[in-house]
Amino acid sequence: MSCNIVDLYMLNRPIRNIQDFLLSTYFADGLRITFGVLCPSLIMAQFGMLQFGMTLSLGALCISIVDSPGPIVHRRNAMLITTVLIVIISVLVGITNKNVYVTGLLLVVCSFIFSMLFLYGARAAAIGTSVLLIMVLSIDDVRPWKEVIWYAILILCGSVWYTLLSYFIYRIRPYRLVQQILSDSIHEVSNFLRAKAKFYQEGIDYEKNYAALLQLQVVVHEKQDEVREVLFKTREIVRDSTPQGRFLLLVFVDMVDLFEQIMSTYYNYQKLHQQFDEVGILFHYEEVINKIADSLEDIAFALKTGGKPNLSSGLAEDIEKLKEEILALENNKQHNDYNTQGLIALKNIEVNIENILGRVKTIQRYFNEKEKKNLKKNDIDVNKFVTKQSFDVKLFRENLSFGSSTFRHSLRVAIVMLIGFLVAKSLDFAHSYWILLTILVISKPGYTLTKQRNYQRLIGTIIGAFIGMGILVYVKDKNALFVILLICMIGSYSFQRKNYVVSVLFMTPYILVLFDFLGMGGLSIARERIYDTLIGSGIALMASYSLFPNWEHEKLKEAMVDIIKANLNYFEQVTLLYYEQNQSLTKYKVARKEVYVNTANLASLFQRMFSEPKSKQLYIKELHQFTVLNHLLSSYIATLSFFYREHDFVHSNFEELKPVSNNTIYLLSQSAINLSISKQEPGNVPLIRPKNNLEDKNMVIAEQFELIQKVAYDIYKLTEKITV
Repeated sequence: MSCNIVDLYMLNRPIRNIQDFLLSTYFADGLRITFGVLCPSLIMAQFGMLQFGMTLSLGALCISIVDSPGPIVHRRNAMLITTVLIVIISVLVGITNKNVYVTGLLLVVCSFIFSMLFLYGARAAAIGTSVLLIMVLSIDDVRPWKEVIWYAILILCGSVWYTLLSYFIYRIRPYRLVQQILSDSIHEVSNFLRAKAKFYQEGIDYEKNYAALLQLQVVVHEKQDEVREVLFKTREIVRDSTPQGRFLLLVFVDMVDLFEQIMSTYYNYQKLHQQFDEVGILFHYEEVINKIADSLEDIAFALKTGGKPNLSSGLAEDIEKLKEEILALENNKQHNDYNTQGLIALKNIEVNIENILGRVKTIQRYFNEKEKKNLKKNDIDVNKFVTKQSFDVKLFRENLSFGSSTFRHSLRVAIVMLIGFLVAKSLDFAHSYWILLTILVISKPGYTLTKQRNYQRLIGTIIGAFIGMGILVYVKDKNALFVILLICMIGSYSFQRKNYVVSVLFMTPYILVLFDFLGMGGLSIARERIYDTLIGSGIALMASYSLFPNWEHEKLKEAMVDIIKANLNYFEQVTLLYYEQNQSLTKYKVARKEVYVNTANLASLFQRMFSEPKSKQLYIKELHQFTVLNHLLSSYIATLSFFYREHDFVHSNFEELKPVSNNTIYLLSQSAINLSISKQEPGNVPLIRPKNNLEDKNMVIAEQFELIQKVAYDIYKLTEKITV
């Protein structure tokens, strides 16, 4: 029966995935941008003023770049700032582009200044990209100064139009964005849980699955950070306490706790398989965990549709069967392989599964309309959970040195844009600004990101160009071409944040069909676009390798020290729960968040290093071991916190465990010092054992403290070998 349910779920999954995408923020963005960009041109075309409409659409397109998901105040401010900047730049370029030397100088200066905006976060960087985009598209457009002013006015009108459209759509459904992003974050937690379930498969590749788990943890953190940013900075939720706002806040808070609970379930899976593969109990664990993941998927989907989620059928019965199987193994005297430690691990996993299921049921109850009305406001100090970005000129000045990776990136972009400009001027192409556009979108602060974007751009452009040529050859009906144009626009804008290859694949036919509508050629444009993309990609990639490159190992020390300090603070806050009454849960939750942030940063850095040249991949083996140990450490600390918060385990005499706790703190502190100092003498710090005459819950807590100390010791010894 359970296999049939799983099979049915797998059959329905593609349909659910399509529905999920159509209800996602990605598709909503695609529709909004397409409508905002296309409308001005369509309306003006009705009055025979398509050229003016195209300029209006260009203004709308530039503003859409900064309109990424986030608090509406930030989006509005970014769009207004961008509007002012692109109008100023369009005028400057318009009155100077008659002189190639002045234009080249202006391009270099603007490329450097606006690339430095990476210092102030992703949205500020998007403002810089938008300004450089209008600059690149205006470089070859030489016109009289009166027309330049008129061009700038049209850009302004297009920008204002899109800003008002975006703000109006938000005001119609102010909670919609939070629902979509929260749904995406729950979906990723579900994927993380499925990856955990795979550890119970017979013959699983532990290393490969663990690497996938780390990547999923990075994605979960990114999604949860997006939710925090929108949720905690939305006035309707934080200040104006409404049932819907309280509902979304409680769901998110419980999901973060649930993720911590999932994180805490880490065991020696190899030993479990050695003992229990023959009896098949581990397969049943995998089934139950996957069913819980299905329930989380249903919660995520219900958030987008406004429906009510359902619990996967038979979950309670499956858990009862697990208990019976464990009891049967305990009573089976014929098998000596089932040692006590293995059976205790099975029991602990089963209890943890029950607790996870209990929290899932709690979240599901929030969807009940009666429950929503009675939900109490959760007193959270939201300011402690969101990152504030200060736009201080001092930060800009402090980074004007080669010690700053952002400075090196900005200088590289300025030089590469100049090279691209000179190459474009020397070639007799009708749209040589595509070279500059390619350089602009491919150039990223790090080599790995530039290489990845380069590959995605090339693949998408080449495949898209062939698709576009096929469309122009075989489709002659203008109405059919317009429908294809519309589909390609929506596809391009919908996937630009989700999958860049697919976005470019849609973008290229969209541009080719658009040029065909404008009577500017079709097949020759496709060929030119491929050439320009190849030239721009080559210039950008070579520069990222040879011109003031930023390698990941340069950030290694900082990332490793940060994760150790985060885990140290997390351990201290959890320890305080045991021996300080009225301990602040806010400090504990902030410490937990910092662990997630720094774990994600280290895992991302580790993955990016693999794309760099072999000579730049320093301490790969040790870094992998370090990452695994820190993941273990945070998992064990999470387990310790759940002994107190979920199971009400209290140690009768915590003073007995203080030496172990203090030694763990010392080991972690010393590990951070080892990484900070280039040369250090090998130390010999002994492990401290708790007393053996403890019983029941006291023993469980003592063993967990001992486990944490052991991992801290392993980290300490490893940091003695690494000199970064």
